[in-house]
Amino acid sequence: MPFQIIRNDITKVKADVIVNTANPEVAIGGGVDSAIYKAAGEEKLLAARCKIGRLDPGEVGITPAFNLGVKYIIHASGPWWDGGDHGEAELLKACYDKSLELAYKHKCKSIAFPLLATGTYGFPQKLGIEIAVDSFTRFLTEHEMEIFLVVFGQKSVRISGELGEEVRCYIDDDYVTETLDKEYGLERPRDRRREEASFHAADYIVSSGFEDISDEMEVEAEEVLEEYEELGPEDDIESAPEKAESLDDALKSMYTDSFEKHLQQLINKKGLKNSEVYATANISKQYFSKLIKGQVKPSKEKVLALAVGLRLNMDEAVDFLRLAGYAFSPVSQTDVIVEYFIRHQDYNVMKIDIVLFDYGLDSLSN
Repeated sequence: MPFQIIRNDITKVKADVIVNTANPEVAIGGGVDSAIYKAAGEEKLLAARCKIGRLDPGEVGITPAFNLGVKYIIHASGPWWDGGDHGEAELLKACYDKSLELAYKHKCKSIAFPLLATGTYGFPQKLGIEIAVDSFTRFLTEHEMEIFLVVFGQKSVRISGELGEEVRCYIDDDYVTETLDKEYGLERPRDRRREEASFHAADYIVSSGFEDISDEMEVEAEEVLEEYEELGPEDDIESAPEKAESLDDALKSMYTDSFEKHLQQLINKKGLKNSEVYATANISKQYFSKLIKGQVKPSKEKVLALAVGLRLNMDEAVDFLRLAGYAFSPVSQTDVIVEYFIRHQDYNVMKIDIVLFDYGLDSLSN
């Protein structure tokens, strides 16, 4: 996969080049900067850094990596956050863009970044992620390279910031009630509905794995079940179709185009380039080529990623999954998170993978 998010010490990542949030002056800073100098060999790395000189915010330089297990270190001078009205976003974008171009110029096939400027420099995490992801996506549309976003710290450390909280609020805000009502609605017989809704509520609350399922949500689900219990006999009527569809009619109405043909038709209909789709979906060019040729059967995760890369709305995404033999599940945290991004027209799998990472879930790109 072109982009991966990993939890590791950046000095131990296996890549051709790592990026360091550098001190603008020729000096060893604290934290990760200090760790990189120590692992590479302070004297040799500092001497190489001296040849670059001062790096103004938004500028980058490259040195050998010496004792590190990589070829190069790119030193990126990130901007300090000062309210957002002093060109901070443009300077951070320059750090990412110039680092990627410098790595490509030195024929690197893989690069590892920290999330630049969002620590001591005070850059808002949500904006920092958006800038990083936009830079990675643009670059991967035209180039091939493995990009690692490296998170250093305990598993409890989250990097999605505001974005992750927005997703969490979406999941919590009446989602149990709406899901139960949608999936087990009033058109079903009361007894069967009660049994299915009860099972569904218990499965959703106990087994879905949300870390912050609250007592209020449990009460909310129970209230839904009580509504079903109060239904009268007149609600038990199950309406059957006036005329059962024959097998021949059903077979005639089936969609007969192959998945890969439908995929290419959607790309053309949306006016997108293949490169835009696989870059946004975080799918390698090689895999995408095999997919278009019908040489591989995509997993559900790949189909979800393609739905995002194609910028489908929710109805289109449901149909797209169905044609591949899959469906959205209301008890899958991954599916609910993908649904959040589709409904908010936020089409980038890298951002989704970052949120999935913070939830302890596998990325779509695995």
